[in-house]
Amino acid sequence: MRGLRVAGRLRTLACALAAGALLTVGLSGTAAYATEATPLAVAPQLGVQFNADGDPGQCGGTTGEQWAASPDWTQAIRFDTDNRSGGCQLAFGVYDPDGTLAGSSISYSLQPSSGGDAGQCGNYQGTYAMPILPIQVFGQAVRVDTDGRPGWCNLTFTVTGRIVLDVQFYPDGDAGQCPDAVPAGQYRSAFAGTPVTVKIDTDSRSGGCQFLLRLRHF
Repeated sequence: MRGLRVAGRLRTLACALAAGALLTVGLSGTAAYATEATPLAVAPQLGVQFNADGDPGQCGGTTGEQWAASPDWTQAIRFDTDNRSGGCQLAFGVYDPDGTLAGSSISYSLQPSSGGDAGQCGNYQGTYAMPILPIQVFGQAVRVDTDGRPGWCNLTFTVTGRIVLDVQFYPDGDAGQCPDAVPAGQYRSAFAGTPVTVKIDTDSRSGGCQFLLRLRHF
């Protein structure tokens, strides 16, 4: 009889061990599944290239090349062109390593205001695609060299698809140099069907115009 009881206990222990083994397999399978889950996409980055081609005091803030991951703001750049030599070269691009923005587009254009002196807006007036690529590259550079001549330069952003481009543009001196600007900290948004234009008219008046961008997607 005692032998039967021992045998029964051994069978119970064997069943418990088997159940534990099944549980371990199940947990291991769950862990493996979690490990192999699709990783989150890398956030796209918005790039701004901003350089002086004459007196560097006309092109302030963050000059050179910068990239800001969505949905962070770029660092401010500052227009203060006047009668000093040269102007500011400006270009844009989007780094999209995972193809998150496939099917969307952004373009930018630089044009003189109606009746304004076109010489203030460089030799590459027109509309250009902002590259959206898995490498960091910029589109065509445009040039701002506003001064005391009549008119200003209109910089316009147009968006299609699942992108929103937020634009901060505000004066840090005479507000007349940044027509239609909004106060610091506020912004306007370009999205499909609704472009945004900033008007750059800096000259020898005090201060200049601060400019920041932010890329969002949905």
